[in-house]
Amino acid sequence: MSAPKANRVSGRKRDRNKPLRSRARTLVTKAREAIDAGEEATDQDVHSAVVALDRAAQKGAIHPRNAARRKSRLMQQLNKPGTE
Repeated sequence: MSAPKANRVSGRKRDRNKPLRSRARTLVTKAREAIDAGEEATDQDVHSAVVALDRAAQKGAIHPRNAARRKSRLMQQLNKPGTE
């Protein structure tokens, strides 16, 4: 593949993946803030973040293990003693 074509292809992939990564990142941040604040809708926020991470991994925007690691850390934070 020629370099100009590779640049066009990578640009299209970047444009397609950016909203998926951005949404996942935003929802994970919101879930972490909700956990820290001890809000009521924490489970719902975490669920939304997990769904966004799974979708991004499924579409290839992030690596599946990256999504699994982020979900694991989010669940650890949610289930940490004293955060209920």
